[in-house]
Amino acid sequence: MYLTRNPVQQLPSFRLKLPFAKESKGSYQTQQPLPGCPRLPPSLQLRQYQRQAITNWFSNNGRGTLKMATGSGKTITALAIACELYQQINLQVLLVVCPYRHLVTQWARECEKFNLQPILAFENLRTWQSQLSTQLYNLRSGSQQFVTVITTNSTLIGDGFQSQLKYFPAKTLIIGDEAHNLGAPKLEESLPRRVGLRLALSATPERYFDDCGTQSLFDYFGSVLQPEFTLKDAISQSALVHYLYYPILVELTETESIAYLKLTKKIGRSLLYRQREHGETKIFEDHEDLKPLLMQRARLIGAAENKLNALRDLMVTRRETTHTLFYCSDGSQEIGQRSSLRQLKAVAKILGVELGYKVSTYTAHTSLDERENLRRQFESGGLQGLVAIRCLDESPVDLTAIAFILLCSFVLTLELF
Repeated sequence: MYLTRNPVQQLPSFRLKLPFAKESKGSYQTQQPLPGCPRLPPSLQLRQYQRQAITNWFSNNGRGTLKMATGSGKTITALAIACELYQQINLQVLLVVCPYRHLVTQWARECEKFNLQPILAFENLRTWQSQLSTQLYNLRSGSQQFVTVITTNSTLIGDGFQSQLKYFPAKTLIIGDEAHNLGAPKLEESLPRRVGLRLALSATPERYFDDCGTQSLFDYFGSVLQPEFTLKDAISQSALVHYLYYPILVELTETESIAYLKLTKKIGRSLLYRQREHGETKIFEDHEDLKPLLMQRARLIGAAENKLNALRDLMVTRRETTHTLFYCSDGSQEIGQRSSLRQLKAVAKILGVELGYKVSTYTAHTSLDERENLRRQFESGGLQGLVAIRCLDESPVDLTAIAFILLCSFVLTLELF
C-alpha cells in the first residue's frame, strides 16, 4: 500500500511544439547531429498511429503513458520522441528503464539505428558506473552533447545508479519500458523526481489487482493517452499478423485435483476469516499470507501432468514443423518436492529425445551471447523450436520468425496476450 507520497517538486517546464505540423513527407529533421546524438533513420516511415501517439505526448506537455499492443512499435515511437525533443529543446539525456536484460540489448540495437551510442547499465557496477559518471561530466563541461543510458529495474534501485541521478540534467527524458512493473512501491520510489519529461510504454499499464500501484504509476508518468492502440487495432492495420488460437483442454489428475481443492479451501478460509474479524476487503496481493497459496495453486495448474501427454500426442504428427516456440510454466511438475522435475526439462525431453525434434532451451539463465546464437539458429531453421520460460511476458524476445506457439503455461494475466 502507498501510505506516503513523495513531495511534489517544481519541475523544469519546456515549451513544446506539436511535431509533424508542417511536414510534407519524409523526415522532419533539418540538421545532421553528431555521432551519439538522436537522428531518425533515413529509411524510417512512421505509421499513422505512431505519429498520432507522438503528437498526443507532446500535446500533454511531455508526460503520458502509451498503451500500445506488444510488437506494434512502441520502441520506435519512443525513440522518435527523443529525436523530436533533441530538435526542439536540445535534449541532453535519454534514460531507458527495462525489466529484463534481454530488453536492454534489444533497446540497444534499436538505439544504434537512431545514431545513439548507449551505455548498458546493468549487472556488474564496474562495467558501467565510471562510463556513466564520465559522460555526465562531459555533458556538464560541454565536451559531449548527448548521453544515452539503458538500465534494468533492479539496477535502477541500486545505490550505484541512484547516486548518479542527481547529475542528470533538466533536459532528460525517462522512458519506462513495460512500465506496469514500475508501479511496485520500491521501484516507484526510485524513479528520478527531478526529471520532468516522462514516457511510459506498456501494452497493459494497469497493474494486476493493484489499483494503488497503477495510480502511482500514472501519477509519475501521466495517464494513458488516447486513443489507445489495442491488439485488435494492430492486427486490423497490419502492424501485427492475424493469428489463430486453438485451445487444447486437459484435466488435472486425481492427485492434482485433490491438491487444488485443498489450496482453494485454505485461500477461502483465510479470506473469510479476515472479512469477518477485520472487515477487510483488500485485494488478494495485499494479503502476504495468501501469496504463497495463490502462487502454489497457479503453478499446479501451469505444470499439470496431462499437458505433457497432450503435447506428445500433438507433436508426434508434426515432427517436420519448424519455427515453433514452446512456452512453459515456471512451476515444478511435482509440487512441494525438492527433486522436482521442471516442465521445461520434461518438454525438452519429450521433443528432443522421444520425438527427435531439434530444440534448445531459452530461459532467464541463458547468456546474452547464447540467446543471440539461438536466435540465429532458430531463424535459419537449424533449430526447429525453442523451449522457453518467461520470454513472452513482457516485450517479446526478438524472434520474428516464429510461426507457431504452444502455450503450456497457465496464463494468469493479460500481459502474455
